[in-house]
This record gives sequence, structure tokens and C-alpha cells, in this order.
Amino acid sequence: MNLLQNKDKQLHDPSKPLVLSVGCGKCDPKPGIVRLDISKDVSPDYVWDLDNTPYPFEDKVFSKIECFDVIEHLVNIPKTIEEFHRILKPGGVLIITTPHFSCANSYIDPTHKYHLSYFSFDYFCDGHELAYYSKARFELQYRLLMFQGGRFNRSIVSRLANRFPKSYEERWAWIVPAWYLYFELKSIAGVD
Repeated sequence: MNLLQNKDKQLHDPSKPLVLSVGCGKCDPKPGIVRLDISKDVSPDYVWDLDNTPYPFEDKVFSKIECFDVIEHLVNIPKTIEEFHRILKPGGVLIITTPHFSCANSYIDPTHKYHLSYFSFDYFCDGHELAYYSKARFELQYRLLMFQGGRFNRSIVSRLANRFPKSYEERWAWIVPAWYLYFELKSIAGVD
């Protein structure tokens, strides 16, 4: 049985984009979105622990993967990114949000295994000196340090931190903590 079919009924038109929402939580079913979560209590389309590979999907089936506040919970981030790359179509987009390492939320949750940086996903892009740790290749489309609080944090600090992220993380992150990170990575065809 094809993953995108249920018995005699096709669930998705293969000519349209298909999105995988990992760690979907309690969200209603929507056409074109496959909901995956570790908890059966949220009634996802697939109950799956992302630390178990390979994922139960065919190669190059999704146009987009949404990974909101999940990556920091996983045991092996490089293996997870490689699996996402495997199931993304070439040119597909991986969207990741995660608490910034300077955010208290990064440490409050005892299930968080990693505390990530503005530069954490550079390892999966060509040209990075340590790119040999993974064969999955992405092109970084967009990334942003997000701040909470008043206008000062959301405008002035945010602009400066995103313009000078290395200086921000080395010198200012513990004085004016970021809230979370947002990444968009485009899958590049290559060796999986």
C-alpha cells in the first residue's frame, strides 16, 4: 500500500505539494498535510518516534517539512536532518524552529537534549569546514534570531543581533537573551 493511500481511497493528489508536520501536536487534519507525532493522544496521522530511523516514508515525497520546537528533543540531530533530506523532494523546504541557547526555555524543559545556535545548521550546507559530518546538503534560505519583550528587544536588539550574529552570540546573548531561532533550508539533490 502506498503511504499516501488508505485502503481503496487515495488521501493525497500526488500532483500537489505535500507537507509533513513533525511534532504536530493537537492540530486538525488539513488536505496536503501529513501530521506526525510521538504521542497517539494528539491523534496524528502517524505515531512515530523521530529517533527511530528510517522514517516510514518513501524517498523524496514531501515538498515541505515543518519541524517546530522538536529538533532540540532528538538524540541525533545529524541523523534526523539526513532523514528529512531523504524524504524531501529536491528543492523542498525544511522549516525549523527551536529555542535559542540563551533562552531560559531552552533549559527549563528537561526533555531538551540540545541548546542550539544561529549557526547550528551550517554544518549541512556546502562550504562549511565541518560539512563532512553529513551527506545531507541544504541551501540556507533564511534564518532569524527572534526576541520577545518590548519594542526595544523586538526591533533594535533583533536588528543588531541578526546583522551581527557571531558578535551577538559571543558577547551579548547572556545579557539580552534571544527567544528562539527560525530556519528555512532548501534541500539540494545529492548523495543520501
